[in-house]
Amino acid sequence: MTTSTSPATQASTTPPLPASTSAAPSASPGATPFDPSAPATLFTPLTLRGLELRNRIVVSPMCQYSSTDGFATDWHVVHLGSRAVGGAGLVITEATAVSPEGRISPQDLGLWDDAHVDALARINAFAHEQGAATGVQLAHAGRKASTYRPWDGDGEVPESDRWQTVAPSAIPFADHYPKPVALDEGGITKVIDDFRAAAARANAAGFDVVEVHAAHGYLLSEFLSPLSNQRDDEYGGDLEGRSRLLLEVVGAVREVWSATKPVFVRLSAHEWVDGGMTPADYAELVPQLLDLGVDLLDVSSGGNVAKAKIPVGPGYQVSFAAELREAGSATGAVGLITSPEQADNIVRTGQADLVLLARELLRDPYWPLRAAKALRATPDAPDQYARAW
Repeated sequence: MTTSTSPATQASTTPPLPASTSAAPSASPGATPFDPSAPATLFTPLTLRGLELRNRIVVSPMCQYSSTDGFATDWHVVHLGSRAVGGAGLVITEATAVSPEGRISPQDLGLWDDAHVDALARINAFAHEQGAATGVQLAHAGRKASTYRPWDGDGEVPESDRWQTVAPSAIPFADHYPKPVALDEGGITKVIDDFRAAAARANAAGFDVVEVHAAHGYLLSEFLSPLSNQRDDEYGGDLEGRSRLLLEVVGAVREVWSATKPVFVRLSAHEWVDGGMTPADYAELVPQLLDLGVDLLDVSSGGNVAKAKIPVGPGYQVSFAAELREAGSATGAVGLITSPEQADNIVRTGQADLVLLARELLRDPYWPLRAAKALRATPDAPDQYARAW
């Protein structure tokens, strides 16, 4: 691996930045039809700082709700390890809480304690042996914390398991969710310090990428949105004020994160309601994020408004990744990306630099190997499985 001189250096096979792309939702998985005679861009390496990914396929962060007191378990070893064996270029953990009060549910993974490091280091070591890079998504759930894991119920957990939630303003996410308290100056400082400390632990655990979770209606997303942030201090008001906490968190993470390792930020580029955040708003933040050392934006949408109507369809968020890539940042596209041809076309046509798969990789951990066969690339299977490919 070689360290690039710029924050994000892409392999020479990466297409140039795309032409202007509308922020309007698009169900199209790509800008041009799949050309079966062209080589697959999906399986070309990507270099970000000192990290070279073997391909452009990323395991999207997906909560497993299978931890006790924040510790990774055997479930995480098998879940994350099997996706590394399956050929993904980068395997990212689920949302990993930077503090106990930052958990979504009592069963969330955490990195608020030094004791959490060893179990994650074991997973990273195994994934690295399989040729995969690893990432951790650092998160604070804000007003969506202290809630059930999905298969146990919905909304606020029983009083015996409950904790006080926090947010930019004392506005609950929904009627059956906890009512948060607005963070004061000391609380905001603690959030920043918690992200910084968790990033240092992530470095010690051997992760290759750290991703700051600022999407899906969790704390940093709540601060960014005028729908959930009604503060009148320096952390509210216009976009400059509402983005202050995100920028301070990113700066704190960069302080302790290795200079040779990339930082990602996950964003909800569109809130799907009038008055919410849009890709144009985030495009304004791109230069500041790049100046702070962010290397790639992981572009999702929604999650901050309980009853938003989202026109879900194949590749429905890809145009947002393309727009933020045009603004100057490397991007990852996520959201109903399921076929090898669709994924390859997104990268080949310059709409994004990476594709993140979620449910498709739950259904098939070996999707990258199958995709390589479909696109006439060489599957990067471990020796133990080579006879199958």
